[in-house]
Amino acid sequence: MLSIRLADLAQQLDAELYGDGDINISGIASMRSARKGQITFLSDRKYRKNLVDCQASAVVLTPSDREFYHGSVLVVSNPYLIYARIAQLLDTTPEPATDISPSAVINATACVGKNVAIGANTVIESDVVLGDHVVIGAGCFIGKNAHIGDGSRLWANVSIYHEVEIGCNCLIQSGAVIGSDGFGYANARGHWVKIPQLGTVIIGNDVEIGACTTIDRGSLDDTQIGNDVVIDNQCQIAHNVVIGNNTAVAGGVIMAGSLKIGRYCMIGGASVINGHIEICDKVIVTGMGMVMRSITEPGVYSSGIPVQPNKIWRKTAALVMNIDNIRTRLKKLEFEVTNLKK
Repeated sequence: MLSIRLADLAQQLDAELYGDGDINISGIASMRSARKGQITFLSDRKYRKNLVDCQASAVVLTPSDREFYHGSVLVVSNPYLIYARIAQLLDTTPEPATDISPSAVINATACVGKNVAIGANTVIESDVVLGDHVVIGAGCFIGKNAHIGDGSRLWANVSIYHEVEIGCNCLIQSGAVIGSDGFGYANARGHWVKIPQLGTVIIGNDVEIGACTTIDRGSLDDTQIGNDVVIDNQCQIAHNVVIGNNTAVAGGVIMAGSLKIGRYCMIGGASVINGHIEICDKVIVTGMGMVMRSITEPGVYSSGIPVQPNKIWRKTAALVMNIDNIRTRLKKLEFEVTNLKK
């Protein structure tokens, strides 16, 4: 079990320490479940009431919250960010692989860097380039001419198709598929003619991709994921999508082809975004948003109807279905009222 003195933790995090710096911290937990030897955090003032019964050995909080807790504290400006960094320091997640398994199949033309680990039954095809300190979990497939940059890690059963490029220090969770064919077909009198997808996928540095997410290769140009992008589980990113640096995409999002998303955007879970449109920098789309047209101004955008009791929802749906008739009647009434005033 990892353990660190509270004083050493404060020094590493550039936090102000108040209380006993010799306390050993061996874990992090929520305010309600934390026990002796663990640290917790307060990032939202509505949870101040929980400080009274908090059993943690120390709490991370802001200067304005310090007066509400009399135990050992680390005072910082952003407790949630510090929580993330403490979690990294105390992380006990094992590596996807620790050496090169005898059952891994590695083509003789592959270029494997220093200190690379490859799990059991993984297949590395011809002319693949693996940078230094790359870790590839069990059962992965790395297609011909794929490149994976230094320090990147793939968990089990990830498929990387041919010629895909992945940058440095990326993390790809189990079941992700990168570089599969985009959905491209021409119709010949009812018969679908497949269009070979001749582009690839280029992923920047420090990107994280969630479990079972799929990123399709481009049809002619490349699908591109910028630096420091985070993508949650079970997302579908179609061919020729471009996602700008530092954008975050929550779970279950569907992006249609040739969409361009700017930098520093946040796409809420289960959102659906139309293809062949652009979203500018610093846009937030809240959960279950449906984006059908380009967004040209930064800001927060929402759509959809919040859940209602079924009886009320049925009435709402009936009104929506009848809205054109209501509009016609309203315009007629407005016309009649205008004539009465004359």
